[in-house]
Amino acid sequence: MAQDPILEVKGLKTYFFTRTGVVKAVDGVSFSLAQGETLGIVGESGCGKTITALSIMGLVPQPAGRIVGGKVLLEGEDLLQKNGPEMQRIRGRRICMILQDPMTSLNPLYTVGNQVIETLRSCGRPKKTGFRSRAIDLLQKVKIGAAENQLRAYPHQMSGGMRQRVVGAIAIAGEPRVLIADEATTSLDATIQFQYLLLLKELQRDWGLSIIFITHDFGIVAMMCNRVAVMYAGKIVESADVRDLFDHPSHPYTEALMKSVPNVDEDVDDLYSIDGQPPALDQLPKGCAFAPRCAYAFDRCFEEYPDQVEAGENHPVACWRV
Repeated sequence: MAQDPILEVKGLKTYFFTRTGVVKAVDGVSFSLAQGETLGIVGESGCGKTITALSIMGLVPQPAGRIVGGKVLLEGEDLLQKNGPEMQRIRGRRICMILQDPMTSLNPLYTVGNQVIETLRSCGRPKKTGFRSRAIDLLQKVKIGAAENQLRAYPHQMSGGMRQRVVGAIAIAGEPRVLIADEATTSLDATIQFQYLLLLKELQRDWGLSIIFITHDFGIVAMMCNRVAVMYAGKIVESADVRDLFDHPSHPYTEALMKSVPNVDEDVDDLYSIDGQPPALDQLPKGCAFAPRCAYAFDRCFEEYPDQVEAGENHPVACWRV
């Protein structure tokens, strides 16, 4: 029997109500995440990846942002039905998020030790070993050397890679079941980025974490993810197992994204780029949002948004060509 997913997102809609109109940042997103699985979410900037994550966490910016529909089921419980104090008890303990820039996640006025221990206290852990000992243990788990000394350091005294490891230690302090990593390697150089990805995989193996990895980088997707969902203009346009998606990209947007990745074995004069710009989310076109940029678009694409159809096993695609 197949294991029930630990996280299910069903028809999630998050809109921003502004003076210029309604911005449909997330518009009917659905996916599931199994125990110990890594799901990648990819797409251009502004397609709704981060707002999807913030919606799951109950951290949509107020007052403009509002979740207007859908369900977010964490182990069967709908997080959208939880009030503020209830979500505060869930965040950190059962689900957590690593943000893109560690300098915006860490308070520059407090030491690393203060911030890790504060998280441990808020999660009610631990009672026996003591907060300081547990904080040292967490820093050691994320491969920070001389962990006891680093407790006294301030964020500005650490490198970007070290700060990101501290954020990772804070994220796992409450022993969550689900970890959302929002472009967590963007600020790191290539060597440190690789080390950090290996660290996340090790933590996943040791802790049994389920991970949602938001990224622009298909190399990271290939290394980290079991499945991948491609977002465009607030919707998931294609999702599949990683190998299936790389071998058989079925949506024109997915195909264009992959063409945009340079091939070091090819000698070309000009790198491929997708024509045009993503649409404004408060002025979405009538049909498929990608149609104005799509080389395969025909009349129906501009009039109706396509239903999702199966391009293969567990490979739904929203495109009239499939």
